[in-house]
Amino acid sequence: MASSWALLLVAVLVATTTHGVAASVVRPPVTPQHNNPPAAGGAFREAPAFRNGDACRPSPSSRVHIAMTLDANYLRGTVAAVFSILQHTACPEDISFHFLAARRLDADAVRATFPYLRSTVHRFDPSRVSARISRSVRSALDQPLNYARIYLADALPRSIRRVIYLDSDLVVVDDVRKLWAVDLGKHRVVAAPEYCHTNFTNYFTDAFWSDANLSATFRRRRRPCYFNTGVMVMDVARWREGGYSRRVEEWMAVQKDEKRIYSLGSLPPFLLVLAGEIMPVDHRWNQHGLGGDNVEGRCRSLHPGPISLLHWSGKGKPWLRLDSRKPCAVDHLWAPYDLYRPAATTAIED
Repeated sequence: MASSWALLLVAVLVATTTHGVAASVVRPPVTPQHNNPPAAGGAFREAPAFRNGDACRPSPSSRVHIAMTLDANYLRGTVAAVFSILQHTACPEDISFHFLAARRLDADAVRATFPYLRSTVHRFDPSRVSARISRSVRSALDQPLNYARIYLADALPRSIRRVIYLDSDLVVVDDVRKLWAVDLGKHRVVAAPEYCHTNFTNYFTDAFWSDANLSATFRRRRRPCYFNTGVMVMDVARWREGGYSRRVEEWMAVQKDEKRIYSLGSLPPFLLVLAGEIMPVDHRWNQHGLGGDNVEGRCRSLHPGPISLLHWSGKGKPWLRLDSRKPCAVDHLWAPYDLYRPAATTAIED
């Protein structure tokens, strides 16, 4: 852990010098305690118990709900994300995690790693969406769990009216309660960082833009902008009331049964329903694209500005690049939150 933290300091110093990025938000994580039972040929070290600070006043109104998926291929990333959230919030006992999982084994691994975590596992049935999925540019984007966020409102108890949805390839380096406190106003269903400088037309095919009836969906709104669905604050009560799951499915049906109108998995149908209608959030809450593009996953550097969340969206995942000993500079910002140890390492430690 110490050597990883040294590399992290170097990476942050380089980023700060080059891009003017605020490094003060990144803190080294608490050292975990010991190994739990092996998972996928190695082991996740058991995380310590995180306790509320003196200023915390637990109440139903102070509880923060976070939803994530549990996928065997991304489990290492999920564990790192959870660890980072607990490490950087002043009131970790006020955080409730909701995991959508297709397999119990993945949920058991998280429970063993975080025995003190307040969490609930909701079973996600892949068959609910598998027949609706069309081929995209990368097979990882075509997995049913990648579409589970569409059905969050159905999976969560009715008593929960708001949730933060987070992807598994990110770490949070600020108090997540600040993101929770975002004002959705009277009508917004989703809040997320919005990127209006991005060429929005690239997210849809020529077949979409050449069809006047289809492309008209964006002419009826304020300027539609790209937003990344890996970090969203969702009013799930409004989602249910507005039938948003069905509306997303309708666009998936166009893609599946009529004509190919996009190529990027679950993102475009979200944009078709919500682009131009979300509540914008400060960009510090999704420093995305650190995994590079969706085809080659080349290294990318940090964008200028303060950072509260680092997101390895794109093909390149930090744990894979670190294991291959070909990491990008930004991957050293993820490494201190990695609780996984390969079998050879855990055998020596035991």
